[in-house]
Amino acid sequence: MKAQLTPIAAAAAMFLLHTAAVAQTAPQPAATTPAATAAGDDKVERVEVIGIRASMQRSLQVKRDADTHVDVITAEDVGKMPDKNVADSLQRVAGVTISSAGANEGGFDENDRVSMRGTNPSLTQTMINGHAVSSGDWFVLNQTGTVGRSVSYSLLPSELVGQVVIHKSAQASDIEGGVVGTVNIVTRKPLEFRNPLTLEGNVGVVYADLPQKTDAQLSALLNWKNESSTFGILAQAFSEKRHLRRDGQELLGYEQIAPGSAVANLHPDLAGVWYPTMVGAALFEQQRTRTGGLIDVQLKPSKDLTLDLTGFASTMDAPNYNRNYLLWNTHFLNKGAGQSPDAGYVVRNGTLVSASFAPVAGTQYGVYDQISRPDSKADSSFVNFDAKVRATENLTFLTKIGTTRGTGETPTQDVAEWNTGIGSGGSWGLNGTDHAADWSLGNANNASPSGVPLGWIFGDQFVKVRDKEDWFQFDGDLSLDAGALTGVKFGLRNAQHSRESHGVVGQGPGCKDSAGNTVAFDWSQQYFCPAGTQSPFDPANFPTGGYSNNPSNFGGGLGGNFPRNAWFYSPEQLAAFNDKFTNRATDGSREDWNSEYGLKERSSAVYVQGDLSGEGWSGNVGMRLVQTRERVVNNTAVSATTPGAITTSAFGPFLPVVTEHTYSDALPSANLRVSLSKDMVARFAASRTMTRPDYSALAGVVALSPPAVAGGEGTGSGGNPDLKPVRSNNFDAAVEWYFAPRSLLSVAAFHMDLASYIGYGQVSKEFMTYSAQNPNGSLDTYVLTVPVNTKGRASGFELAYEQPVTSNISLTANYTYVDAKEKGGKPLVGASKNSYSLGSSYENDYFSARVNYSFRSKFYSGLDRSTAFSQDDVGNLSATLGYKINDTFSISLDGRNLNNPKLKYYALNEDQPRSIYENGRQYYLTLRVKM
Repeated sequence: MKAQLTPIAAAAAMFLLHTAAVAQTAPQPAATTPAATAAGDDKVERVEVIGIRASMQRSLQVKRDADTHVDVITAEDVGKMPDKNVADSLQRVAGVTISSAGANEGGFDENDRVSMRGTNPSLTQTMINGHAVSSGDWFVLNQTGTVGRSVSYSLLPSELVGQVVIHKSAQASDIEGGVVGTVNIVTRKPLEFRNPLTLEGNVGVVYADLPQKTDAQLSALLNWKNESSTFGILAQAFSEKRHLRRDGQELLGYEQIAPGSAVANLHPDLAGVWYPTMVGAALFEQQRTRTGGLIDVQLKPSKDLTLDLTGFASTMDAPNYNRNYLLWNTHFLNKGAGQSPDAGYVVRNGTLVSASFAPVAGTQYGVYDQISRPDSKADSSFVNFDAKVRATENLTFLTKIGTTRGTGETPTQDVAEWNTGIGSGGSWGLNGTDHAADWSLGNANNASPSGVPLGWIFGDQFVKVRDKEDWFQFDGDLSLDAGALTGVKFGLRNAQHSRESHGVVGQGPGCKDSAGNTVAFDWSQQYFCPAGTQSPFDPANFPTGGYSNNPSNFGGGLGGNFPRNAWFYSPEQLAAFNDKFTNRATDGSREDWNSEYGLKERSSAVYVQGDLSGEGWSGNVGMRLVQTRERVVNNTAVSATTPGAITTSAFGPFLPVVTEHTYSDALPSANLRVSLSKDMVARFAASRTMTRPDYSALAGVVALSPPAVAGGEGTGSGGNPDLKPVRSNNFDAAVEWYFAPRSLLSVAAFHMDLASYIGYGQVSKEFMTYSAQNPNGSLDTYVLTVPVNTKGRASGFELAYEQPVTSNISLTANYTYVDAKEKGGKPLVGASKNSYSLGSSYENDYFSARVNYSFRSKFYSGLDRSTAFSQDDVGNLSATLGYKINDTFSISLDGRNLNNPKLKYYALNEDQPRSIYENGRQYYLTLRVKM
């Protein structure tokens, strides 16, 4: 199948180049059916568009008429590209960048997070129909590690979209939470359809070339409304399964050779030099199944009353198996306290980029992790009720009441760690970010488990994160005839948000007697178990049923010379092995408080906004007042003698520390739209915006190291519950030239003064220190390395162009430049200096084609394993071919990641590569039905 599909998908780009010279077909008209509606604050005149060109015109018209700075994507824009979730569509918008990773776990083959104008995803708000949406993460490190406020777009399939409105400037009627902007996904509504009965469906398959798997993709929409268009029901459902495989090489952090250590004394030039702690061949395999749907019931008994009830649910089942065959440098080099490198090592840019170590009998040079998570999953859901009442000819009220839930869950982790490379020696040679490193475990046999001892196993590491928000919102819209003041909007909103994490770690391995009971280890015995019991360390008890090896083409596109043919046991074999020798504790003693936190927020807001208009201009000015009441629970490691300490955990005593704060914000805004001519519009905006800190920044576990001497200072790290909200003063200006039908040339400049950003720093706090020698405790000062409020800025400009160059061919292009820095010169998280998107489309009455290339330059992604973590430049090519069989049936062939992009990451500089991945290409063949 691969050999048939690949040339077809690649032909899309070639076809567009050819048709640019020969296209002669007349343009296809669009059928329109105006009907006014409101979704949140995005008032949209609904138009049923037919074809790419009509959708371009509609999107530009909404953008042109808006008082604020917005960009718009329609359902047709999404349908004529291989967009499998909403983030795929957003990457083509100027000023918007996407990431295929939720945090620092490395990217996959599907876009997952969205950010705007050089900031991290947590500062971009995502809404559906003008209300909040919660989501979870399926990857365990995103559940327990860096936990932000951004939404996982992998749970939001593109079938949801009626329209997407990207707000780049704020107004008082906008819900607070997007420091840099808001993405509002507007779903389709039952009474907006033209026909009483509409049926749409997609039946297709997806082929992924790395796992070489083909899976089904199904979605359907059924809409019914009565003849009088006063009552309607919309139902959507989707079931989309696919396999993915990620080939990679991972370098799991860097550490320094300590000055004064044995290695530094022998080789003074190595003092303070960085080296990679581990270098591994990492293979990640997963099956993703996204299922769910949306139901919308709409009632409009009169022109003055509209009631709408919407419910949505999406679940991602994401079982995965991660294997990493590693050179364990930190074990044998040990910050300079271990083995010295052989002669001929190379230091470049402060990093030991090449070194070899002769074999030493008994020294372990490698380690091999096999981690199966067979039931990882995430979900997102909401229920929202809207009531729109026109009380008088000039006064309209809108009420929203709703709730949203999101969870991320890893019920089971079956883990086996194997001691490899004993007495083998090892070496590495780093090749920058463009190619994988060369490394070796000397004479170690990586192709078979024969002779490889077990290091450790554990199972049933349970993690569950719950996110929810409930809201009530009341808005009024009063039309006026008072000169330049044409209307007043006012309203209030109350929301309660909570986030909590729960964790349990399964018990480690034990010896088993003939009855299956756990017996304590006897470390003096062979395989560490008493006679007459079974030991997990005895090779006779290792998983049965043979083993497999990595695919023969593993890492073929990464470059570098390293072990590629590692052996492995299947997930089922690991599960059986763990079931036999480990136990889940049922008495609560295995509660993993290190991965637990709790946060509750109650926010209240009121606003008033004046809408203004005059000859050739319009705009608004307003104020939003927000109060946030916050309650954070940080688990803190303490002495067992600390009053109130919980001492029943197998992971040591801890104390839940509760911190409460109340914050108030005044958020003024002003927007001005000026018609410079019949084809040219200028925009100016100023606003103050805010969002609340990331969950892990507030509620991360606090680890304390007591003072070494009485009266001294202690140290610590973790979350900071005293963080204030992120606040920004924003300025925006744009000129838009609509020089021809379906055409735009625009330039926009922006500046964000992040008066309260969040970085890393040190704060001093007082804690009571207790010990057996000091049972009464003493009040000591601790210097904590934690997230802190600091300052930052982001400035830049956007260029956008789109135009039909012939009656059938259209071009689009945009470019964004961002200069974003934290106080002190450090880069802001998520800031790519350069990003752009280039696209072209062809369409006639029956055939359509579209190709797009998106690029973003390198960006800082935060800290990982205590060192900087950045992603290198990345570009992505996608294309689609479509054929309209008749008014009912059409077919499309979509290709994603057609250039097989390499995802590359590095630490302090590009001589410190962190990882390189390839996810392969994906091809979608879809039959669409519309009746």
